[in-house]
Amino acid sequence: MKAIFIEEPGKVILREIEKPVPKKGEALLKLLYGGICGSDLGSYRGTFAYFSYPRIPGHEFSAEIIEIGPNEQGFKPGMIVTCNPYFNCGHCYSCRRGLVNCCTDNQTMGVQREGAFAEYITMPAERLCDGKGLPAKTLALIEPFCISYHGVSRAKVKVGEKVLVIGAGTIGVLAAVAAKQQGALVYISDVAQGKLEYAKQFGIDGTLLNDSAEHFAQQVKDITNGDGFDVTIEAVGLPSTFQNCIDAAAFGGRVVLIGVGKKNLDFNFTLLQKKELNVFGSRNAKTKDFIELIDMVKQGNVPLEKIVTNVYPFEDAAIAFSEFDKNAGSMLKVVLDFTKQ
Repeated sequence: MKAIFIEEPGKVILREIEKPVPKKGEALLKLLYGGICGSDLGSYRGTFAYFSYPRIPGHEFSAEIIEIGPNEQGFKPGMIVTCNPYFNCGHCYSCRRGLVNCCTDNQTMGVQREGAFAEYITMPAERLCDGKGLPAKTLALIEPFCISYHGVSRAKVKVGEKVLVIGAGTIGVLAAVAAKQQGALVYISDVAQGKLEYAKQFGIDGTLLNDSAEHFAQQVKDITNGDGFDVTIEAVGLPSTFQNCIDAAAFGGRVVLIGVGKKNLDFNFTLLQKKELNVFGSRNAKTKDFIELIDMVKQGNVPLEKIVTNVYPFEDAAIAFSEFDKNAGSMLKVVLDFTKQ
């Protein structure tokens, strides 16, 4: 079968490998759709903190069950599923406390272990999530929605609060959508005007162009009457955007860090004390997030498909990565189509 590899930064190839054989308790899955996320793009660029080469990327996907043995969840061949791709050890202090999403030995598919971008993969049955009739392309978008939803959940966003999301990529837009679902007034900021225009179709209350520190600060002041935002969410992974979140947060506000990067931030940490800020890291998601969001999207309240701007046949993965790298300011969610095999 064919599998996609990031051989080294800037190099994606299609390679023939052995088709996997499911072990006891595993399902054999046929890939249908896979989303290229920001971490995959960072891996392609050589900027993602956790990636090692060469590696099969991909952890956003939908698939058809081809083979599966008896299981407590009732999964059968022919069902369309997505999966929780964050493998945890089960015995570290985090896992023992139920914080499996931040396992100290976390292995995310496509990052610390081989990913999903192959014609067939195997998965433990307990990691499968029933798609409940959602279109396969939509189901492949549940994982990035979970990342955003989990981050928003960390901040315990309340009705009527003002929320600022920094970064209008897929995770940022979906964080804004998740915050809107909680009844907040939600604003989103980015350096790319085109992305801000695209984000408006998701019911966001306003946008901030982050073209200079002075303009950004003035917009924050105007929108909040000088109070600052109740919640700020970092969805980029740059020192400057985390600083934006700290600066834009109200005294007593909450700051959530979803973005992942390699660079250090040198900042006046006394701001955390002065403002009495609550700062939350947010890593991965939990299976319950997948289940809740599948139900939410099935109700028709979230226009999830709108985040897809580009679809490529999986054989054109090298082209997809290259064009996404060059046009990240205008491309939101890039999807690989594995169905035409």
